[in-house]
Amino acid sequence: MSIFTHVLACLFGMGSWVTICGLWVELPLMVSHAPEGWYLPSYLSVIIQIANIGPLFVTLMHRFRPGTLKETIVIYFIVSFGILASFFLAFFWSERVVVQGVERSIPLLLLTFFISIVDCTSSVTFLPFMMQLKAQYLTTYYIGEGLSGLIPALVAMVQGVGIMECVNASQIIRSNETQLRYLNASEKNYLVPHYHPANFSVEAYFFFLTAMMVVCLVAFLLLNYHPAVTQERSDSKPTNMKKDSNLKIRRNEQKPMIGSQTGLEEPKSKFGSGRYTWLQVMYIYVTLIWVNTLTNTLLPSVQSYSCLPYGNQAFHWSATMANVANPVACFITMFYLRRSLVVMGLLTSAGSLIGVYIMCMAVLSPCPLLVNETSGAVLMVLAWFFFIFILSFVKVMIAVILRDEGHMALVWCGAMVQIGSMLGAVTMFPLVNIYEFFTSGDPCNKNCI
Repeated sequence: MSIFTHVLACLFGMGSWVTICGLWVELPLMVSHAPEGWYLPSYLSVIIQIANIGPLFVTLMHRFRPGTLKETIVIYFIVSFGILASFFLAFFWSERVVVQGVERSIPLLLLTFFISIVDCTSSVTFLPFMMQLKAQYLTTYYIGEGLSGLIPALVAMVQGVGIMECVNASQIIRSNETQLRYLNASEKNYLVPHYHPANFSVEAYFFFLTAMMVVCLVAFLLLNYHPAVTQERSDSKPTNMKKDSNLKIRRNEQKPMIGSQTGLEEPKSKFGSGRYTWLQVMYIYVTLIWVNTLTNTLLPSVQSYSCLPYGNQAFHWSATMANVANPVACFITMFYLRRSLVVMGLLTSAGSLIGVYIMCMAVLSPCPLLVNETSGAVLMVLAWFFFIFILSFVKVMIAVILRDEGHMALVWCGAMVQIGSMLGAVTMFPLVNIYEFFTSGDPCNKNCI
């Protein structure tokens, strides 16, 4: 295996979701400047799901006009477009436009839509492109995809996003003596979170995201044209072509051997190589949808509700360790990976049970179990780590299985990832933003018994 090709595959994978992941971790600094305030994340969630028109178009083109859409050209276009959108985001994210007498962050919302199209479409273009390389590089690509969330989070931590301390309300409004005069004693002593200023600006952070997209584009260029990568390309035919030729060979071999049991096994279905029945194929894709529903939108929508009651440190450690868990799980799959559908089901069940625990604590917010205990915070951080770790392992397992089934199987793999994300967002948006089913945990709350 070429270490150089592994590095390129990793850098290429990092560009898949880096802009959206980076945007989310920067929200604590952005909401204070946006007229939407803390409603901004809900608007962004809807916009990201609307951007699924990108992968929908690509999937339909592959299905009804196969061969018309060149993946390499599409990747060049979306990555270059992502670079421009990220670059303009640094200049216009804080601009406001008056719409019917109300200020709105129209430039931010519009540019978010553009970078969302780029990241969502990467699911149905980057993965199928990896078919051109040997199978082991697919795992490296997933490591890079995991780093696309971890690296922006680490940079945001260096920036100082979310660093706070609990102070008396009177300290926050001391400059306004008139307002302070009318507060009673209990209100003056009420603890509220006070966030520290960042070490560098939001603009500098978006320039960093732009640079990461440029690195992704350079890695893709080298994957296409560098001589060292050429030797690492898969020399096998596409699965559908192999299936047709194998069927012909089987018929020719079986003609002179009537009644012989040495002939090759007939395919179980017309999907990919034919090794899986249609029921097994549906099981794989439904599992993929379910896993991505949980990890991409359903549980992340309530992460603050599940963690903030245990304190701001618990929230940030949970977010950080969740981002660490993804690349760690992908790295382990390079050395140990099972293609067993039974193991896939057991791991999915284990990850789902941990997800149930996280969801229950979010429902009980702001007073979940062990709220004033250190053990409660530790348990929540571990729950988030193993939840992402186990289900990330399942994602790679499914991707490796589908990689052996051919190009179109990976296209549908990307499509199912986006369907799962959309289902989670559609489910959680009304519960969180309309019906207010969850009660936000106050990191400075000490009143829970």
